[in-house]
Amino acid sequence: MPTPPRPIPGTTLFDGTQARKGYALNRMCYSFNSALSRAEFQRDEAAYCARFGLTPAQTRAIRERDVPGLIAEGGNVYYLAKFAGILGLDVQDLGALQTGMTKDAFKAMLLAHAG
Repeated sequence: MPTPPRPIPGTTLFDGTQARKGYALNRMCYSFNSALSRAEFQRDEAAYCARFGLTPAQTRAIRERDVPGLIAEGGNVYYLAKFAGILGLDVQDLGALQTGMTKDAFKAMLLAHAG
């Protein structure tokens, strides 16, 4: 049997349990590949979330733009990047939000650890 991974403080591990928990949320975020879906979401966010069956906690996190909350609710960063794009954010913005850093500090940390 494989050894279970050691927890990393402050990190939500995206595993099978989180994947099941976030299925509806990630499915909704995937829909944002379509410009029509993005426009529909922007017209009525609550109805769009309800259409995909998001939980109250997921809907709250969407409404509050709470990226760490979305990750805790089963969001996968690759799908959440679709949602972030609607907000004009990129993956480095998401990383900064997850770590509580500014985007510039997050980029500097990445560069300090590269090579």
